Amino acid sequence: MARYATILGTGSYVPEREITNATFAEWMGAVSPKLAEVVGKFENSSGIKTRFYAPDDWATSDLAAEAGKRAIADAGITPEDIDLVLVGTDSPDYITPATSVVTQHKLGAVNAGTWDIGCACASFPTGLAQAAGMIATNPNLKYVLVIGAYMMHKLADVKHDVTSFFYGDAGGAAVVGASDKPGFISSSIKADGSYHKHWGIYSGGTYEPATVESVEAGRTKVKLVTPFPPTVNHEGWPARVRECAANGGFEVKDIDHIIFTQVNVNSIKLVMGELGLPVEKAHYVMDKWGYVGSACLPLAFDDAIKLGKITSGMRVVLCGSGVGYNQAAVCFIMP
Repeated sequence: MARYATILGTGSYVPEREITNATFAEWMGAVSPKLAEVVGKFENSSGIKTRFYAPDDWATSDLAAEAGKRAIADAGITPEDIDLVLVGTDSPDYITPATSVVTQHKLGAVNAGTWDIGCACASFPTGLAQAAGMIATNPNLKYVLVIGAYMMHKLADVKHDVTSFFYGDAGGAAVVGASDKPGFISSSIKADGSYHKHWGIYSGGTYEPATVESVEAGRTKVKLVTPFPPTVNHEGWPARVRECAANGGFEVKDIDHIIFTQVNVNSIKLVMGELGLPVEKAHYVMDKWGYVGSACLPLAFDDAIKLGKITSGMRVVLCGSGVGYNQAAVCFIMP
């Protein structure tokens, strides 16, 4: 009998502390009136109106665990049932050990193996593809929990760096399980490491171990060094979607819903036009929760399901791109 991987449940978590654009503009205004004006420009171009921060004593694994609990409950299973926990993030608890192993402990998923996925916003579709492959080729595996979580505000200079406008905290998750009916259809994965010095945290690893000087200079905080050209997403997203369709043997027009990286609503609208699909087939949540990095795809995916925009039998594509850069897309038929 054929063995397939399918989505059995989803869940998400957004913390309670809200930082509105008005509050953020006040912070930037204390630095420079020009930075306060930039906040308004960012809102108009991105569609982001607010963001939420986790408690100061939380780590990314706390967000991951909260989202994971909700996905496990939605799937109707227990933490002990989980065979693998995959956590995608570029705001880890530590350099080492992995955030996934901390999340596994906090979930009580005592029977699960774990690994981290470091593809930024492309982590969740990458994780779904990995989960599907593991289930298809390992008959002993039944349930894989794939999580995207993000707490970049804690690694940023939020009171002085206007780029912090984009960073909100959240977690999102999905349980992928074995099925006798097709669920996972195809994937498309691509990277271009020539962009690796555009945006990142450049001190604290082996390239430059953290020193008093690097901390004081702000190099242990996340920095946008050089903006990415718009073509990275405006050409990359359509390419990933089309390749995903080609790899899965279906037409782009057959897609019922798409979830893209939630950083700019105008980019989503432009790409949907390029693909020849109505924008109503692309759910977005950045207006409600801001840009939440590695969590944005599972958060928007779970929200679309809960709102009834994604239902059983639909062909759904998730397409993400993250710093580095990495890009990934996956297609599932919803059970």
